[in-house]
Amino acid sequence: MRPAPCWPGVLPAGTDGTELHRQLGRLSGLLGNLAFHLADPAGARIHLGTAVSYANRCGDTALAAWAYGAQSMVARHTGNLTAAHTYAERGAAAAPVGLVRAQLHAWALLPTLAQQGRDREASAALDVALTELEADPAGQAPGRFGFDQPELALHQAEAHLTLGRTEQAHTRAEASAAACTPGTPGWAAATLVLAQAEASDQPSDAAQRALDVLDRVPPSRLRATARTRLEHLEGLLAAHPAEYVADLRERLRTLPPPVDASGAASA
Repeated sequence: MRPAPCWPGVLPAGTDGTELHRQLGRLSGLLGNLAFHLADPAGARIHLGTAVSYANRCGDTALAAWAYGAQSMVARHTGNLTAAHTYAERGAAAAPVGLVRAQLHAWALLPTLAQQGRDREASAALDVALTELEADPAGQAPGRFGFDQPELALHQAEAHLTLGRTEQAHTRAEASAAACTPGTPGWAAATLVLAQAEASDQPSDAAQRALDVLDRVPPSRLRATARTRLEHLEGLLAAHPAEYVADLRERLRTLPPPVDASGAASA
């Protein structure tokens, strides 16, 4: 999903090789995250692999855990669930206690296990995430650039949806969206998951939610994950040939790609 630690961007003067490796690893991680959200999984894999390498060189376990989690995210979204699970397990094993371990269980292990249909193990991963987040003094703090309660609720919602628990998915997605600022990537993600949960029983509401996302979020800020959720929602609504579904289908048809032929982000 959207997560990335809040990393300093300036390398202090006189730093040794360890600090240089840490900063290079963080920069590589950010580039990998950006590449993924611009629908470039190959570029993401390269940069995230570099981040893991530098993290291991400097002994930054939090960075290594996050980079493994991001690799799991990329593998999952390209359909390689075996690799996604391997990376998720590596990240969870490397993660220090508290917030980072909560993130790796909720962001990497939970969705992968859910997509594999491993219900009991997915529930166990969620339990660990909840326990670790509750035990961390900063775990409940809102609005941090990384991992927080709204994102945890988002991952819960998607796992519930994958496992066929539509009502629980609706509840958690609604809570996630309500806790986010409208127009942000987190809000868009939660709103689209909520729309997916509504698609079978409330197709009009589902389509309107998707149109609201497209109205509020410019194409240049619409992440690859949001585009994937929109495509999935369109498929869920295919059996409802009403006007609002047609409107959504037309908006998606004319949506510019994340990156144009010259390599620039969509305007």
